[in-house]
Amino acid sequence: MSEIILDMNINGENISIQVPSNMRLIDILRVKLRLTGVKEGCGEGECGACTIIMNGKAVNSCLVLGIQADNATIITVEGLAKNGEMDILQQKFIEYGAIQCGFCTPGMLMSAKALLMHNPKPSKEEIREAIAGNLCRCTGYTPITKAIEAAVKV
Repeated sequence: MSEIILDMNINGENISIQVPSNMRLIDILRVKLRLTGVKEGCGEGECGACTIIMNGKAVNSCLVLGIQADNATIITVEGLAKNGEMDILQQKFIEYGAIQCGFCTPGMLMSAKALLMHNPKPSKEEIREAIAGNLCRCTGYTPITKAIEAAVKV
């Protein structure tokens, strides 16, 4: 199997990494770079647990080949906190009980963050649409939606 070298900016850090040419981005992030906040649920792009922000857009990292991320700017849930302080979305998810088992939480946070990066004052409907690709079986979506709405008001 051939290897490729990828150059990426991940969570504000420029990296260059050699990986198999057929390796998925989720595996690069989790296995090679130990960014285990990225979760693999279905491996088919249906659950949203692996959502990251790539070049400003929320994407399912299980559906992206590493080569597609060459020269990309990527943010994972580990990149939300700055200088030891949680992002406002992380704070509000805790405050509003939008976290239960925590498996969907990183993907939900990244979908919400991508929305707020492009639309700092989304409507409730826009919030629901932004997280529609993220499945949660514990909280239902009310606490998650309320947490995002509260983050918008700050």
